[in-house]
Amino acid sequence: MTTSQRWATLCLLLAALAPVPSSAVELKVSRKALERTLKQQLFSGPAGRYYLKGNAQSACSVYAEDADLSFAQDKIVVKVKTHARLGQAVAGACIGISLAPVPEVALEPYGEGETIGFRNAQVTKVSDRRELNFLLGPFLSHQIPSSMKVNAADLLRKAMENSTATSGYKVNLDKLKIHSVQIQGDDLVVDVDGDISVK
Repeated sequence: MTTSQRWATLCLLLAALAPVPSSAVELKVSRKALERTLKQQLFSGPAGRYYLKGNAQSACSVYAEDADLSFAQDKIVVKVKTHARLGQAVAGACIGISLAPVPEVALEPYGEGETIGFRNAQVTKVSDRRELNFLLGPFLSHQIPSSMKVNAADLLRKAMENSTATSGYKVNLDKLKIHSVQIQGDDLVVDVDGDISVK
C-alpha cells in the first residue's frame, strides 16, 4: 500500500469515527405550559397573588393575580387582574380609592443558547392612574418577561431523568442550542440542535 493510499484510508476511517453533526429538531411548548411557568415563578404567593405594594395584611396595597396568556400573531400577550387600594391607612382601613384594571403586555419570544426568553415588552393597556402605572410599568415590562424564561435543556433533561428506570438505558442530553423561536397555532415552536447520548 502506497503512502497516498494509507493516507486516504486513514482519512476515511477518521471520517467514519467522527461524530455525526447535530440535526435540527422541533421542540413545542404549549401556551398552557408557558402560562403555568409564569404562575409558578411569579404568582406563587398566598392565594396566587403577586404584591407590587404592601402585603396581604396591609390596609393599602396593590397586587396582581390570575395571569392569562394568549398568542396574537408573533407576540405573546399577558393580561393580569390588578387590585389596588390607594390612599392612606387609617385605623386598619385604606381611606382612598379602589381600582381593578386588567393591564396587558405584549412580548416577543426569542432563543439564546439553551434559553427561551421574551423581549421588547410593549405595555398595551394600563390604568388611568399615574401612581398605579408607576408600579405596573416595571412589573409588566421586566418582571413578567423574566419570570417566563424557560431553559429548554433543563426541561428536556428533567423529562429524561427516569429513562434508566423506564427503558433500562441512561439517556443524556449533552448539548442543546436554540436556532429560532416562533408561534404556530397554540404552540411556541423552538428549532434546536442537540446531542443526545445513550448509555
